[in-house]
Amino acid sequence: MDILQQDIMYLPGVGPNRKKLLKEELGIESFGDLLEYYPYKYVDRSKVYEIRELTGDMPFVQVVGRILSFETFDMGPRRERVVAHFTDGTGIMDLVWFNGGKYAKQNYKTGQDYLVFGRPSVFNNRIQVQHPEMESGECRVESAQKMRPYYNTTEKMKKYGLTSKAIERLTYTLMEKLKEPLPETITPDILNSRHLMGRDEALRTIHYPQDTRKLEQARVRLKFEELFFVQLNILRYASDQRRKFGGYVFNRIGDTFNTFFHRNLPFELTRAQKRVMHEIRADMCSGRQMNRLLQGDVGSGKTLVALMAMLIAVDNGFQACMMAPTEILAEQHLQTIQLFLHGMNVRVELLTGIVKGKRRKEVLEGLENGEVQILVGTHAVIEDTVQFQRLGIVIVDEQHRFGVAQRAKLWRKGIERVVKGSEGGATLSLPHVLVMTATPIPRTLAMTLYGDLDVSVIDELPPGRKPIRTTHVFESRMTSLYDGIRRQIREGRQVYIVFPLIEESEKIDLKNLEQGFEVLVQAFPEFRLSKVHGRMKPAEKEEEMRRFVIGETQILVATTVIEVGVNVPNASVMVILDAQRFGLSQLHQLRGRVGRGADQSFCILVTPFKLSDDTRKRIDIMCETNDGFRIAEADLKLRGPGDLEGTQQSGMAFDLKIADIARDGQLVQMARDEAQRIIADDPQCQSETYQRLWNRLRELRKTNINWGVIS
Repeated sequence: MDILQQDIMYLPGVGPNRKKLLKEELGIESFGDLLEYYPYKYVDRSKVYEIRELTGDMPFVQVVGRILSFETFDMGPRRERVVAHFTDGTGIMDLVWFNGGKYAKQNYKTGQDYLVFGRPSVFNNRIQVQHPEMESGECRVESAQKMRPYYNTTEKMKKYGLTSKAIERLTYTLMEKLKEPLPETITPDILNSRHLMGRDEALRTIHYPQDTRKLEQARVRLKFEELFFVQLNILRYASDQRRKFGGYVFNRIGDTFNTFFHRNLPFELTRAQKRVMHEIRADMCSGRQMNRLLQGDVGSGKTLVALMAMLIAVDNGFQACMMAPTEILAEQHLQTIQLFLHGMNVRVELLTGIVKGKRRKEVLEGLENGEVQILVGTHAVIEDTVQFQRLGIVIVDEQHRFGVAQRAKLWRKGIERVVKGSEGGATLSLPHVLVMTATPIPRTLAMTLYGDLDVSVIDELPPGRKPIRTTHVFESRMTSLYDGIRRQIREGRQVYIVFPLIEESEKIDLKNLEQGFEVLVQAFPEFRLSKVHGRMKPAEKEEEMRRFVIGETQILVATTVIEVGVNVPNASVMVILDAQRFGLSQLHQLRGRVGRGADQSFCILVTPFKLSDDTRKRIDIMCETNDGFRIAEADLKLRGPGDLEGTQQSGMAFDLKIADIARDGQLVQMARDEAQRIIADDPQCQSETYQRLWNRLRELRKTNINWGVIS
């Protein structure tokens, strides 16, 4: 048995109780897991200071000396402060414990030498170190002459003695047990061509680096390995899919598309829209399944491009489906598509939670017999009762709002009937997939998270659009903000005012919205206001939205239900209250509700004066740029990329222990280049040359399904 697969319980110093804690808190179950639990920082322990050199503004220091005496001070009921007077012959300093003083008195002896490590401060004109790390002065002087690793631990672990120092001791013990060099996982040609450190040296160095240069080399090696195997898995799976499955061939441009293009198209396509349509058209004729990510900022015309792709499917005798994250957005898409197809003989239907009874039955029957050609809906379209006669293309809008598994379930509906009817093991065909997002995804993230997805970008807005001006206003200036709103409305414009609605405190936020609405009614007695939030009945919500859309009300007070799917060209002002509670992508989405007409539009971000550094960065980025790609890059750095091969979509990536997609773009590209070269050279994963890689990949894979390539 490989030593790295041994149960962590059998490492000296662990045992059953610590094993349970390590598994629960850090997911560490084996020797290998511990080895891959990397330090988060290092402190230079190469210098031993004298007490006379210390000042209160120094970072961490270490001193070798002895305890002269202990003193205990009563701090109230069951609390005490323990002070040890410590000297190295050049001066005296105090070691202070507010907690754990009893342990210190029992375990540290006067007259013995200790190596003390901590951050010095000054109290009553005397140097002190609070809660110092202490070791026998003779036992670790050698190991102190290098960079000391620090490991993240949890409060629960610290309570049971599993501190950073304890983790370091366990790692040190493990290193001592690893007498033989650890097996290499990467082929010699990659190691040599990319000048990478060997695996054994890298894993030993990452825990106990001798200097910063070696540490950086170890980091590069381990980051590359992580990213390389993620890319290799994604590309191997995608290559396998391409061999097994084709895509429906839509080589006919028929009457439906031509009628729409020559008679119903309301304006000329932008250059970017034409380019993207050429890319989509080429995919649909290629015989392989289209798997394309369509990126474009709000208002760039993605829906029109999606509709034209759906009409090509209809002309070739297939059905099309568009899935949106909310009922409002689905209804908006339906209205937009019906408006575009006015006077044309194309049956378009809606399927959401509010379509019930007889109407729902008619839609489901129409899908099954092929009479419904285009279906627009929410996640209701992935229910088992929904069966298509011949689904040819799937459009998923606002992909970041759907779980990856949900999207996969939809496109699979297009192969179920084909699989049942296929004979002789012929290549099966899959429906084409077009994923749309108004939140551009940074290239390194798209490359990793969406695997083999082809990317199309609509990078220009329709002519006549002016960039939205974004400003940051503190709550103390609401009076002047109200004056600006009045001026805009008197010039004939309309205004959105958005309150946050965060799930954890929905009731509180709803109360804030209701109270805020009353304040706004009093502040603007001369205007009419609408109110929309997620707790309203659909009919009420629709009526309030309708009043705003037709101009009956001048101000729409809402929660983030309007983040997507509201198109009111006359609305030119977006006020976002408590903007500090929104993420960058949400702020960008909300801002995209204005700027849809020819007039200058404004987005005002309102916050309290006191903000965290991260929040201030978010607000500053929003004010500096309208560029969705820049915003997405910043969002990635602030929020993390999500679980790359799993279905989690925000927060730090669980599968990456050391690499950082936001900061390691060059390594992502390098890893992808190598993975593509290997797949091209050995598509069947059978070459002896690469067996080391395929064996390692098999070890790493937790599942046979790689969600990362299901667009």
